[in-house]
Amino acid sequence: MAPGTVAPRIGGLTLSAWRKIGLAALLGGAILLPFLVSDYRTFQFTLVLIWAIGILGLNLVTGFSGQISLGHGAFYAIGAYTAAILTDQWQVPYYLTPPVAGVVCLVVGFLFGYPAGRLAGHYLALATFALAVAVPQILKYDPLEPWTGGVQGIFVVRPDPPFGLPINTDQWLYFFSLAIAVILFVAAWNLLRGRSGRAIRAIRDQQIAAKAMGVDTTLYKSLIFGVSALYTGIAGSLSAIVIQFVAPDSFTFLDSIRFFIGMVVGGLGSIAGALYGGIFIVFIPNVAEEISKAAPGVIYGVILIGFMYLLPLGVAGFVRTGLARLMRRLIGPAAGRDKASELERKQVVGGPAS
Repeated sequence: MAPGTVAPRIGGLTLSAWRKIGLAALLGGAILLPFLVSDYRTFQFTLVLIWAIGILGLNLVTGFSGQISLGHGAFYAIGAYTAAILTDQWQVPYYLTPPVAGVVCLVVGFLFGYPAGRLAGHYLALATFALAVAVPQILKYDPLEPWTGGVQGIFVVRPDPPFGLPINTDQWLYFFSLAIAVILFVAAWNLLRGRSGRAIRAIRDQQIAAKAMGVDTTLYKSLIFGVSALYTGIAGSLSAIVIQFVAPDSFTFLDSIRFFIGMVVGGLGSIAGALYGGIFIVFIPNVAEEISKAAPGVIYGVILIGFMYLLPLGVAGFVRTGLARLMRRLIGPAAGRDKASELERKQVVGGPAS
């Protein structure tokens, strides 16, 4: 907003105030949710949070930096196995495993991303595809069986609520996952609105110009790949704790495809889109099966095609467009047009406010 201009108001409150109220209401609803639904639904919404964290990680590297990855299922598996091995063999408390899994995947992602950062487009996609295919087979490797359990996998003890809290285990794991998700979403927002975020988007939009401006493109691409892997590894560790079991066959290339689908459906270059993508990945297969038990894959495909045709910018893009139109009506023609143009511009470039 230009100096000297008055912030547009709706109902006596600025747009920033309304945004804070909306976020507070969303968080309040998320806190109340497990007390309003069954334990099974609570378990499903916990999975939504886990998938949202992983999708956000993929969005950091693909939606915001422009690197196509089809291998994030590998980091998901590495994070899950890290948590399972730590709890099963070293008796590490479960609440310490997500940060450890994140650090492990950060290192692996950076080491993989540094040489892969010289690749682009379908070459990088093929390299990450190879990673996703290789990791489940490596987990079956005989010398690693004392650690990974081989094809039998590892069972993870389900944690009880701490401090004698009057909630059941499903509710506690939901709150545990929610707390981690909030921290990671806020961290991603702060990362993308800072200098590093501007450099990352500059690399996505015009890599040659970014390099001419002094941006170390190879380093930034490797770092964001590592951070992306960190997010997905933490999601994998949470999945091991919640599902209580890991095995090589539980982590296939389809996980990488699901992350990619969730990212595109939710909205490329959108932080909020990760949550929409998580909802799609968890609930739409169930909807498809309820519609047709004989051919749920066909129904799922039709729904996915419908999303691509009707919401080409993802659910987050649809929401931003709707808000832009609403502001034109509530704020007035001039101010509303300016603010709507700002929202639509963020819809295209994937600004951190999304």
